[in-house]
Amino acid sequence: MMSTDDQSAPDWQNAGYRHVWMPYTQMQTAPLPLPVVATEGVYLTLADGRKLIDGMASWWTACHGYNHPHIRQAVEEQLRVMPHVMFGGINHEPALRLAARLAQLTPGNLNRVFFADSGSVAVEVALKIAVQFWLNRGVTGRTKFVSFQNAYHGDTTGAMSVCDPDNSMHSHFKGFLLEQYSHPIPQTEAEHAAFESFLTSKKNEIAGVIIEPLIQGAGGMKFHPPESVSRIRSACNHQNVLLIADEIATGFGRTGTMFACEQAEVVPDLLCVGKALTGGTLSFAATIATDEIFDAFLSDNPTHALMHGPTFMANPLACAAANASLDLFETEPRIQRAKSMDGELSQLLAPCREIDGVIDVRTKGAVGVVQVRRLHNLERLRARIVEEGVWLRPFGDMIYMTPALSMTPEELRTLCEATVRAVQEWSTWSVEE
Repeated sequence: MMSTDDQSAPDWQNAGYRHVWMPYTQMQTAPLPLPVVATEGVYLTLADGRKLIDGMASWWTACHGYNHPHIRQAVEEQLRVMPHVMFGGINHEPALRLAARLAQLTPGNLNRVFFADSGSVAVEVALKIAVQFWLNRGVTGRTKFVSFQNAYHGDTTGAMSVCDPDNSMHSHFKGFLLEQYSHPIPQTEAEHAAFESFLTSKKNEIAGVIIEPLIQGAGGMKFHPPESVSRIRSACNHQNVLLIADEIATGFGRTGTMFACEQAEVVPDLLCVGKALTGGTLSFAATIATDEIFDAFLSDNPTHALMHGPTFMANPLACAAANASLDLFETEPRIQRAKSMDGELSQLLAPCREIDGVIDVRTKGAVGVVQVRRLHNLERLRARIVEEGVWLRPFGDMIYMTPALSMTPEELRTLCEATVRAVQEWSTWSVEE
């Protein structure tokens, strides 16, 4: 039976935990989650007073740290004026100002912004736009997508269909989901030739190709070079197939440039952003389309319009937070810090290479990954990391960190040294059967 009462837990947790359904958690066996009561900077404060350095920035979102006064002030001011208004038939300044700024910030002619509630929804919208783009141009049959092995694009039904069908947390839904095509990310000349040959053979069925540029996130924190993204873009161009860049995790400085696709000098047809869009303050996302994509929806025929509209689309509070977050990218050295973190993480995590069971240590921008042969004693390792005064959530075969771009070198050193100590101790534990 699931344990619901803990004498050391606050009353509100014991009372409420029996009614909540936790994400990505087998609640029959999982320990009680850590009760967080406050955040500040890069720290989480627990109910018992302990402070932990958050090495994950709340799943990549809190890029400026927590409770940044500029974002807080912007949201408070917006709350006094207008917390929400429907976006159907109505506009408001925070949304239009944000759309204009995103169009200017993104590469190429990505000039049309469709706001959504979450990253998964942004992916759903991108898939829907891609299919309807071809239909509006009188092309039928192009309803499938190509994604890549180890891909992860979200937890909603359409987004799940473009995750890796065999090696993702959604693989047991095979048969329920739409069937798409999955392909290895090409890196060698032979692989690129095979990929383009595949597109050639299926191009009359394919609406688009979707990729997480440079870093595949929840599918295993796998890295690939900018050249792979560039060659995939070229193959899509040759075969007249749309390219969707899912930068929900990699966008807003995480890889050392504002968007990962910039490193490949690629302009996708559709760009999905989320997570750090509001600096981790409110749930928000967007699908950004090129002028050519948008123009295909302009017609005297009303059925050519995009019939999609989340209830809380372009929520003014979220728009205010996002505008404030973009202010900070303009006034504070976030991109430079992400670039410098790459070298720091590489150096500080290097001792893990000598630990038994570790098979790889890799870094890219403000992302650090320690990959192991098998991640045994998972809950014990998580608890050991907390004892070191940091918060990480290892999963799969890896211990990874995505720290806030505001994290100081001293805080990053504390985070990494604590991780190295925990991994060293973990390597001495017997493997659970």
